[in-house]
Amino acid sequence: MKKIQFAALVGAILLTFNVGAMAQTMSKGDYQASKDNIKAQYKAAKEKCDALSGNAKDICEVEAKGQEDIASAELEARHEPNDKTRYKALKARADAEYDLAKEKCDDLSGNAKDVCKKEAKAAHVNAEANAKVQKKTNEAHDKAHSDSHDANMKAREKQGNVRQDAAEDKSDAAYAVAKEKCDAFSGEAKDQCINQAKRQFGK
Repeated sequence: MKKIQFAALVGAILLTFNVGAMAQTMSKGDYQASKDNIKAQYKAAKEKCDALSGNAKDICEVEAKGQEDIASAELEARHEPNDKTRYKALKARADAEYDLAKEKCDDLSGNAKDVCKKEAKAAHVNAEANAKVQKKTNEAHDKAHSDSHDANMKAREKQGNVRQDAAEDKSDAAYAVAKEKCDAFSGEAKDQCINQAKRQFGK
């Protein structure tokens, strides 16, 4: 699917989102114009999918919807800049990429399809974990700025706990992928594969 114009729109929003212009909110007029533009770009992108069929069409439509969701979430982060909207923007991107990856797995079959879906899930878990870490880190820093040294130490401790939880989530997702790949084997070879995966991920 050609998405040059829509990608440019998302890129423009993301640029402002990333360069620290969060202290300034958008005017009501600019906000509404951006919303209308996102809707128009989504409609145009979706119409292009009508020329396709089968899973190619499904992929096209999922991609168009995902780009709309990303652009809308990042627009909200510009309009009302805070930790919550920034987190939602990161999560919208993670969810859109996951939905697209899952849809592409439908072109496969058997174990290859199962592995594809596990890998998509693992990538989604990683992205969500990173988004949560970023959100908690921002919250911790915000609190640390206004509190005493003790509060700053607690903020660092909280950040460390969040990072540990995120690392465990990522490890569990990677282990699920490794186990799924073992299904391509049988008998002793499969057992060895599973045991190796358990040793690698400490299960």
